[in-house]
Amino acid sequence: MTPDHGELLYEGKAKRVYASTQSDCVLVEFKNDATAFNAQKKAQLDDKGRLNCQISARLFEHLEAAGVPTHYVGLAADTWMLVKKVEIIPLEVVLRNIAAGSLCRETPITPGTPIDPALLDLYYKDDALGDPLLTQARVRLLAVVNDQRLSAIEQLARRVNALLLPFFRSIELQLVDFKLELGLTSSGELLLADEISPDTCRLWDCKTMNAEDRILDKDRFRQDLGGVMQAYGEVLKRVQASTCNPRNCM
Repeated sequence: MTPDHGELLYEGKAKRVYASTQSDCVLVEFKNDATAFNAQKKAQLDDKGRLNCQISARLFEHLEAAGVPTHYVGLAADTWMLVKKVEIIPLEVVLRNIAAGSLCRETPITPGTPIDPALLDLYYKDDALGDPLLTQARVRLLAVVNDQRLSAIEQLARRVNALLLPFFRSIELQLVDFKLELGLTSSGELLLADEISPDTCRLWDCKTMNAEDRILDKDRFRQDLGGVMQAYGEVLKRVQASTCNPRNCM
């Protein structure tokens, strides 16, 4: 089912954004497109859009119930989400609880090393530049946000991590690392935006110790491991089955 929508406002690698009948909201359609390595690797994966939309919706609901401000308003259809209209801040905020991926390629840190407190990395959101890693000084130089806003972003990101870690643990998933995007409403309110899904999180199955079998996220696509949609489906099944009260999972 496709909800009534207005003109296409933006199309990214994984989603399309349309005008809605509410002036302060937009409709987001989750696509089946899969990309990796800055879109150098591409594929169509049946049902990916629905799975990521449904997982994101439930995680946004979990965070909202715990007092985290998000752009989420509600589901409009299986692959459609109604969200508050925001101006996306051109920063990707990455929280790392366990060393993996680029951190291990760029440093001598051994994969699987626990990181406590979580490492917070900032990346400049620009595909043409390859989303480069930023220092705080470079954030200031580029005038992406001021120091006060950057502090608020970091506090919100760490709050999200503090809520998601025990939530995933309660469904026997390990939150290795994840990417967040944030936006500002017309009134200047800072909101968690974009999506939270296996596309943006590294999730390991606590039920298995096998280094490949435990992967339930986009790394299955990046590494040609197969079973991508089965992994995403398993994440959705566990998220849907969770009875964890957000206010008690802290």
